[in-house]
Amino acid sequence: MRATEIVLPGVGEPDVLQVRVRDLPAPTAGQALVRVEASGVSFAEQQMRRDGYLGRPAFPFVPGHDLVGVVEALGAEASADDRLQVGRQVAALTRTGAWADRVLLDAADLVPLPDGVEPAEAETLVADGVTAWRLLHRAAKVRRGQVIVVLGANGGVGSTLVQLARHAGIQVIGTASARHHDAVRRLGAVPIDHRDDVLAKVLELAPEGVAAVFDHVGGPGIVDSWRMLARGGSLVCYGTAATSDAPGDPRLPVLRLLARLTVWNLLPNGRLAMFFDLWAGKGRRPERYRAELREDLGQVFAMLAKGEITAQVAATFPLAEAADALRHAESGDITGKVVLVP
Repeated sequence: MRATEIVLPGVGEPDVLQVRVRDLPAPTAGQALVRVEASGVSFAEQQMRRDGYLGRPAFPFVPGHDLVGVVEALGAEASADDRLQVGRQVAALTRTGAWADRVLLDAADLVPLPDGVEPAEAETLVADGVTAWRLLHRAAKVRRGQVIVVLGANGGVGSTLVQLARHAGIQVIGTASARHHDAVRRLGAVPIDHRDDVLAKVLELAPEGVAAVFDHVGGPGIVDSWRMLARGGSLVCYGTAATSDAPGDPRLPVLRLLARLTVWNLLPNGRLAMFFDLWAGKGRRPERYRAELREDLGQVFAMLAKGEITAQVAATFPLAEAADALRHAESGDITGKVVLVP
């Protein structure tokens, strides 16, 4: 079986991406061969090509944070799993490797999809959907009737987070550039221009502060995110976009952010600050991690199938046009997620 892959050979502009064709072996015990129907262009890939992603593998490698596909073959033991069979549509978190038309994966990492879900739509909700679900329900544990702030409410995670919150009866204030305000309103949030004095605008709308702020930006603005919180509120950081182009060791911005959050947690003011890592626990507790992934992603997919949330597909590109897809994702002119369709 031959596979076509997109390879990132080193740091550079999107044009450095290369197309490679190679032979794939048959799946061994516990593995599944998956024909990829859709994979996403995430902020992770944008950081990796700039060498700003903590935990990036050594160059060259195949990018791709997540995928949706169809099981083509199963190795021994994997075929005994009654959740999987050849022809079943599945999703997977991969971290890397999903920008391909076929991949070999551990069958235990696959999450079955409900019937009737479009691959590109489901793809927008794999990494981004499970991240949004966990930010809201596992990290901050926001309750019905409370008010939250979502930075980047037009992005992949942000647009899903807004919808999940509104479905749960939570009021949302979302930041975005002015050209995306209509889209943010349609999702159910009150938009604020991210270039305005966001802290002042939020406190006009919620004078007592908000129950949670979801911040993927990091950087100096994190102080304003902390100041938006009401007593008992939670600041949940899940990225450092503000420092993605900073020169030097990519670990330093993360370490500085973690130190600041730790200090804030020591203050006796009834507020919490935390850093969310989607991959935390996978190495130490793989079976629990997989079970929670199936549970959380299953909830998100069920909502998509019922029409309770809608997928925000910003654009689709053929796999061979991954460089164009990456440029479009980085343009800042999208709502939702860019999807590669092999």
